[in-house]
Amino acid sequence: MRTNLRDARLEVLPDKVLPLLYLGTAHASLAFAFACVAYWPRAVAGFFYHSWMVALVHLVTLGWITLSILGGLYIVAPVALRTPLPARRSDYVAYGLLTIGLVGLVAHFWIGEFIGMAWCAVMAALGIAYVLGRVSTALWHSRAPAEVKLHIWLAAANFLGAATAGTMLAFDKTYHFLPGFVLTNVFAHAHLAAIGWAAMMAVGVAYRLLPMVLPARPPSGRSVAASAFLLELGVIVLFAGLVTQSGWAVGGGVLIAAGFACFFVQVGVMASHPRPRPVGAATPDYAVRHAISAGIWLIAATAMGLVLLIVPTSERSLRLATAYGVAGLIGFLSQLILGMEIRLLPMYAWYRRFAETDFKGTVPAPPTMGSQSIRRAVFYAWTAGVPLLAAGFFLDAAMVVGAAAWALFFGVVLAAFNGILVTTGRIIPIRQSQSTPIQPAPAPHALQTTLTARK
Repeated sequence: MRTNLRDARLEVLPDKVLPLLYLGTAHASLAFAFACVAYWPRAVAGFFYHSWMVALVHLVTLGWITLSILGGLYIVAPVALRTPLPARRSDYVAYGLLTIGLVGLVAHFWIGEFIGMAWCAVMAALGIAYVLGRVSTALWHSRAPAEVKLHIWLAAANFLGAATAGTMLAFDKTYHFLPGFVLTNVFAHAHLAAIGWAAMMAVGVAYRLLPMVLPARPPSGRSVAASAFLLELGVIVLFAGLVTQSGWAVGGGVLIAAGFACFFVQVGVMASHPRPRPVGAATPDYAVRHAISAGIWLIAATAMGLVLLIVPTSERSLRLATAYGVAGLIGFLSQLILGMEIRLLPMYAWYRRFAETDFKGTVPAPPTMGSQSIRRAVFYAWTAGVPLLAAGFFLDAAMVVGAAAWALFFGVVLAAFNGILVTTGRIIPIRQSQSTPIQPAPAPHALQTTLTARK
C-alpha cells in the first residue's frame, strides 16, 4: 500500500529540469524583445510590417508565449489535467529543436534572409508538434473534463495550421506562389496562431488553473465546451475571410467574441462561488490581479479587432492594428501567463522539495516562496507599460514606446528573478492579512489537499 501511494505521488511529480528550461528561455526571449524595442524605439514605430518588427513579434509569440505554454504543460498535465507527462530524452531533443529554430528564425528575419528563416521555422514547428503530440495522446487517458481536453486538442490542431501557413508565407517571400494580398495573408496566419493556438490553449488551461488562482470550484458541462466550438468556428471563418478578403471575416470576429464571452461567463460563475483561500496566502494576490488585468485587455483587444474588421484600411487603422496586437499579445496573453506562473512555480517547487524528502518530510508552504515585493513591482510595471506601449504605437510616438518597453523589460527581469527565488525554495517574509503566521506545511496533508483540489 505504501509503495502504491509513493508511485501515485511520483506520477504527479513534474520533471525537475525541462519546465525550467522552457520557462527560462521564454523569459529571456521576452526580455530581449523588450530590450530591442527600448533601445531602438524608432526602428519599430510606424508601419509594422518589416523584418525587424516581425522578428520581435515572433520573439513574443513563439519565444515567450509558446515556450511558456509548453513549459507550463509539463507542470499542468500531471497537477491539473490528471495525466502524467514524464520528460524523456526525446522531450529534451524537442526543446533543442525549438530553441535552435527560434534563434535561427529571429536571426534570419533580422538580416532579411527568408529561405533560412523558413527552414528554421520548420525546425521549431517540429519541436512544438512533438510536445503537443505527446500531450494530446496523454489526454486520451486523462480524467480531466472532456470539454477542457477539447480546447487543448483544438489548440494543437490550430498550431499545426498556423505553422503550415507561416512556413508557406516564408517560402512565398522567395518563390511568390501564394495568391491574394500579402498583408491579409499575414493577418490570417497571425490570428490562427494568436487566437486559434495561444488563446484557445490559454482558455482551456485556465478552466483548470483559474479555480486554483481564485480559488473556486472548476466549471464543467456544455457551457464550457461552447467556448471551444465558438472560438474554433470563429477562427476558421476569420482565417478564410481574411485570405479571400471577403465579408466572412466580420462574422468570424463576432463568433470569436461570443466564444470569449462564454469564457467570461464561466469566470464570473467561478468568482461568485469562491472557496476559502489557503492559510498564509499573501494579500493582495497578484495572481488574481494579473488575471483581472488580462481579462480587461482581452475585452479591449476584442473591441479593437472588431473595429478593424469593419473600418477601411488607412494609416490610422494600421496604427490601431499595432495597438491591437499589443493589447492581445502583451496585455492579455502575456499577463495571463505571468499570473498563472505565480501559482504554478510555487506548486512546482513544493512538489519537487516534497519528493526530495521521500514524501515524508515537511516543506515550506507555496505561499511563502518568492517575494511579494517583487510581484508588486512586476504588476505595476505591466500596468503602466502595456497602455503606454499601445498608445505609443498608435500615436507613432517613439519616446513613449521606448519608455514603455523599458518598464516592461524590467518587469520581465524581475519576474524571472522571482521565479529563481521560488524554484530554489527561497522564503521571503511577507505581510499577512491574518494573524496566523506561515508555518511549514506537513507534506502528507499538503499533498492530499492538492490532490483534492484537482478533482
